[in-house]
Amino acid sequence: MADTSYTARKSVADIVGSADAEGGRALSKTLGAPSITAMGIGAIIGAGIFVLTGTAAAQYAGPGIILSFVLGGIACAFVGLCYSELAAMLPVCGSTYTYTYATLGEVFAWIIGWDLILEYAMGAATVAVGWSGYIVSLLHNVGINIPPTLAAAPGTTVQLADGTTATGSVNLPAVLIIAILTTMLVLGTQESARINNVMVAVKLTVVAAFIAIGAFFVHPANWHPFVPPNTGAFGSFGASGVLRGSAVVFFAFIGFDAVSTAAQEAKRPQRDMPIGILGSLVICTLLYILVAAVLTGLVPYAQLNVPDPIAKGVDAIGFTWFSVLVKIGALTGLTTVILVLLYGQSRIFFTMSEDRLLPHLFSTVHPRLHTPHRSQIMIGTIVAIVAALTPIGVLGEMVSIGTLFAFVLVCGAVMYLRRSDSNATRPFRAPGVPVVPILGIAFCVLLMVGLPLVTWVRLIVWLLIGMLIYMFYGRHHSRLRHPERE
Repeated sequence: MADTSYTARKSVADIVGSADAEGGRALSKTLGAPSITAMGIGAIIGAGIFVLTGTAAAQYAGPGIILSFVLGGIACAFVGLCYSELAAMLPVCGSTYTYTYATLGEVFAWIIGWDLILEYAMGAATVAVGWSGYIVSLLHNVGINIPPTLAAAPGTTVQLADGTTATGSVNLPAVLIIAILTTMLVLGTQESARINNVMVAVKLTVVAAFIAIGAFFVHPANWHPFVPPNTGAFGSFGASGVLRGSAVVFFAFIGFDAVSTAAQEAKRPQRDMPIGILGSLVICTLLYILVAAVLTGLVPYAQLNVPDPIAKGVDAIGFTWFSVLVKIGALTGLTTVILVLLYGQSRIFFTMSEDRLLPHLFSTVHPRLHTPHRSQIMIGTIVAIVAALTPIGVLGEMVSIGTLFAFVLVCGAVMYLRRSDSNATRPFRAPGVPVVPILGIAFCVLLMVGLPLVTWVRLIVWLLIGMLIYMFYGRHHSRLRHPERE
């Protein structure tokens, strides 16, 4: 008989059993704490530091963006420990959607799957806008000038070479990079571990070089006042500005959830996972603090409201060769991030379609290429349109609130499973439950509160649209609710 309850969920035993059948438990226990820490650093250092740091400093926190990074790192530490318990307990790909299905039930799984579009698809659009800023800046260094109005969203004010300003019309470079990467994904192009390692090395080299060289050119006067006085509006500098800045730059930390997926391959998960997660977060937070300090020391914070803040910082140093190298490094790192986000979105849709919460279109695989080509093309098209027409500040806020909302459910899932499946095997157990999950929820909610009201309205409208789709399609086709249709 079909299950009609709103609490229908996949059992932990079924998920573990499915993973066992697919060889999910056959992963080699080869990763120690140093390897997991290195993996975390590679996953975390990425789009956020290259893209949103300047925007948050210019609009919200000033040099106090340093404190924003500290707050974001603390929130991630609690969430990361919860993620690791679920990753070790449920030997699946690490999707928050799957975790939620096994804990809070189908309705919440749908909500989180729909919400993940904000993290993956809108994240890809955000990074593409940042990529556009860096490619325009790099081409300018070599004498090629793209009209600024063709590299900015409608309504965005852009600075022209003669010092005047104009209004953007469409972001064509962002569309171009999404089109190229979508085509690669449709054709089945995959990143090898070696290429990925090279990209990680490039990103870390760029960040380290910016800190090391830029430190000699900072102007300490640019750090005063460290936290500019509040302008009278919540989130516009002052303490509330630091909070809002933290919510916006939270984008810089979202890669850390990839670390949790290593739990199945950790030699000693109970020891190695917390060291890897907390170690990578501490190192990355320190790097972010140093980058923010150097950046706001090189350029007055009010001038950093651009999609390519690091490029503006290296231009202020005045070394053309260094500027070119940093921009190439940033472009390299951003390109891989867009690729991974576009890939991840199609795979989330694939899983939801396999559960019949979305139409079969999203799990249709090309007979020769063996990729979800229709879904990938649709996702690429939508992301390209969004990136072409939406300012980076709006995109960054949507990604942050969507991700924070997902993290709240992850922390809640850990507490729920400790009661509902208390006897399940947990290779890694988050310490201090329920205190750690509650602190994770509290910090995530705190950061969400720091975001503008309009961002909350967008989230609510987005979730309402998703619930309508679920009510009129998903629940009537669900594999879990209607097994008789197999």
